[in-house]
Amino acid sequence: MPSQSKKIYLDHAATTPLDGGVFNCMLPYLREVFGNASSQHSFGREAANAVTSARDKMAVALGISPGELYFTGCGTEADNLGIKGIALANADRGRHIVVSAIEHPAVIESAKDLTNFGYEVTFVSPDGEGVISAEAVKEAMRPDTVLVAVMSANNETGVIQPIEGIYNVVKAHGVYLWCDCVQSAGVLPMSRFPADGFALSAHKFYGPKGVGAACIKKGIKFSRQHSGGHQEKGMRGGTTNTPGVVGMAQALELSLERTAEDGARIAALRDEFERQVLSHIDGAAVNGGGAQRLPSHSNISFEGCEGQNIVFLLDLNGVAASTGAACSSGATTPSHVLSSMGLGEERVKSAVRFSFGRNNTVEEVTRTVRILKKVISAIRG
Repeated sequence: MPSQSKKIYLDHAATTPLDGGVFNCMLPYLREVFGNASSQHSFGREAANAVTSARDKMAVALGISPGELYFTGCGTEADNLGIKGIALANADRGRHIVVSAIEHPAVIESAKDLTNFGYEVTFVSPDGEGVISAEAVKEAMRPDTVLVAVMSANNETGVIQPIEGIYNVVKAHGVYLWCDCVQSAGVLPMSRFPADGFALSAHKFYGPKGVGAACIKKGIKFSRQHSGGHQEKGMRGGTTNTPGVVGMAQALELSLERTAEDGARIAALRDEFERQVLSHIDGAAVNGGGAQRLPSHSNISFEGCEGQNIVFLLDLNGVAASTGAACSSGATTPSHVLSSMGLGEERVKSAVRFSFGRNNTVEEVTRTVRILKKVISAIRG
């Protein structure tokens, strides 16, 4: 098996490595400034000041007010807080929810949980490229619709959704829009994002794991989903992850500063990878390739193969990829995202997600294609 230094990491959609500058920014709050941000003494005040500064920094980057930002333990918790919190607090406005069929399990399962409280859920399918249209959302809404949930960019295909158009349709009907921005935050512009609330997670943009945020616009009623103390304005109890919050703010700021530079370089790597794969491997097809995508994502099906087998053999040869969302890695069912796009069962089962990051190189692209070609030949053989 190749040494760790020679391995190729192409699963940045699952998580990204912690940026060195972000780590250095966090380090004092892991050691010297260790106080609980809720404590009343000087140790606590020092930590609380760091959290306040981080909140202010993120608010500027996101174009929101600091009071609209709620720190959570991850993107999944942020989605739960937004979807369940807004729906339950506004039950008097209606008990119908519209959700896109390509959402992350955090969104889909949150919506399904609400059926236990008398809510109905309508799922909207994308077109063949994985795009949810504003018209499809409009057709799915009813007079009793209280919330619509459509992600900013899909975690499996990278396909970017027309959120601004969807937001305009949703607001014209007086309905709230929740947006999972976990994949797109730090990659796409986030200032004054067109949604009533959205979720992000630090480890997707070179920040630490174990910290995320829910952004919910001022004036929108929502109920807490995490009982406990008074933290986060009483809406999310639990000891504040001071080093995580500090790291997330720094990572978001750095990523947004590098958006243009990183995006262009990573997209070039992804495009070269797909060019080589389609040129050298018969029966390969890019899923969602005809739509606007995040620069990092490449979802490819390989005729006559099982995606899980490809990922396993790639790993044995030192290449890390995946078949879909890391949060669903234990699932044995085919991708609900690709299935909702109308792709056939064989194409869905043969799909592999490759996702590139700022540290990947052209040499790694060429080496990965060479290894992938051998793996596909071995499986087909």
